[in-house]
Amino acid sequence: MEEKKYLKWYNKVGYGSGDIAGNVVYAFLTSFVMIYLTETVGLASGIVGTLIAFSKLLDGFTDVFFGSLIDKTHSKLGKARPWMLYGYIGCAVTLVACFAVPTSLGKTAQYTWFFLAYTLLNGIFYTANNIAYSALTSLITKNSKERVQMGSYRFIFAFSTSLLIQSITVGFVDRCGGDAAAWRLVAIIYAVIGLVVNTISCLSVKELSEEELNEGKTQDNEEKYGLIRAFKLLVKNKYYMMICGTYILQQLYSAMIGAGLFYMTWVLKNKNLFGWFAWAVNIPLIVALIFTPTLVGKWKGMYKLNMRGYMLAVIGRALVVVAGYIGNVPLMLVFTAVAALGQGPWQGDMNAMIASCSEYTYLTQGKHVDGTMYSCTSLGVKIGGGIGTAVVGWLMELSGYVGKNTTQPQSALDMMQFMYLWLPLIFDVLILVILSKMNVEAENERIKLQRGIGSDIRHEI
Repeated sequence: MEEKKYLKWYNKVGYGSGDIAGNVVYAFLTSFVMIYLTETVGLASGIVGTLIAFSKLLDGFTDVFFGSLIDKTHSKLGKARPWMLYGYIGCAVTLVACFAVPTSLGKTAQYTWFFLAYTLLNGIFYTANNIAYSALTSLITKNSKERVQMGSYRFIFAFSTSLLIQSITVGFVDRCGGDAAAWRLVAIIYAVIGLVVNTISCLSVKELSEEELNEGKTQDNEEKYGLIRAFKLLVKNKYYMMICGTYILQQLYSAMIGAGLFYMTWVLKNKNLFGWFAWAVNIPLIVALIFTPTLVGKWKGMYKLNMRGYMLAVIGRALVVVAGYIGNVPLMLVFTAVAALGQGPWQGDMNAMIASCSEYTYLTQGKHVDGTMYSCTSLGVKIGGGIGTAVVGWLMELSGYVGKNTTQPQSALDMMQFMYLWLPLIFDVLILVILSKMNVEAENERIKLQRGIGSDIRHEI
């Protein structure tokens, strides 16, 4: 029996394009904010790292808060789309503010400016936009195959945007003058592009009615739960905690890859290599995403595919370490690509996995909490990406790195090597361990069989 189809090809492409807007913010911020603040503005990397970490403490609770608000929203645009649409306006403004720290201000005022802009961006606007965007996976279709396809389209756009941002930004800033004003101009251009694309993406899809989502069943008591109850529902779902942990580790990994600009500049003595490594990371990811829906069907679910993929990723990153220590850049590029190819399937089916995770909460707790469930995406980005950037700042400060110096001590060079070679490998190993325990699809089917509930035919993806 074939599952009902809800989406046309242009709906899937339109939805996926929303991650162009998301990565205009994320890729630009995580890859370049530290080097902008230290080498252009002249702020201390350790203090910047501490401010970012403190910001995470302040905005950590907002993920579940906005997820809960999305679950309770009723509007002409639906539950999630209003938050996606209007939240990005704030994203655009605060992204520019992060790269527009006035050079005329004193150091204390500059730190304060950055902290406020960064906290508003991550804790309020990006949270609202990103959770809403992710939640649409469950709100515009009930077809499990379409959900996997949406994830693949989404992350094809995401990694293409990351590739473009990481490849052109250094040269773009240099062409604009290479100073603080140049960073501000580039940020404005990126923010405008993101604002336009986010609006198009939001309006390219339509949420299903609540009656169709709930299969005609009334849900009078379904949404009568508060923030504390929502938090308890998430904590009771072990798969939510696993996905959260994986997402955080993924963003920590990305933060260390983003810190590769320091490694290319000071260890390899060629900052333009950062763009080549961006190609080696993102092109294999895009290739893997294209084939992910087919592979999910071939291996009858997401679990085996994710496991096998990350086994390849661990092997690839281990070989990057070897190539790095023997100083062979071409081999580093090749093995970086191998690792990225292995990471691709998880990126493609992650949203569908979260949907299965939400189904597990419904089967075990009797509650539909789709918006709240997708808080793990924003939570992972903020905690993993934010703490990752903070850790980069702390480790660089600890190693004796000084942004405006023309040379760096050997201790700083050793630290850059550790961050770029060893930490990504460690994070990949930890992700593999978590994925080995994340067979939520099989658990959902087991519960259904135990209760005599009909299968949703997920095996026919």
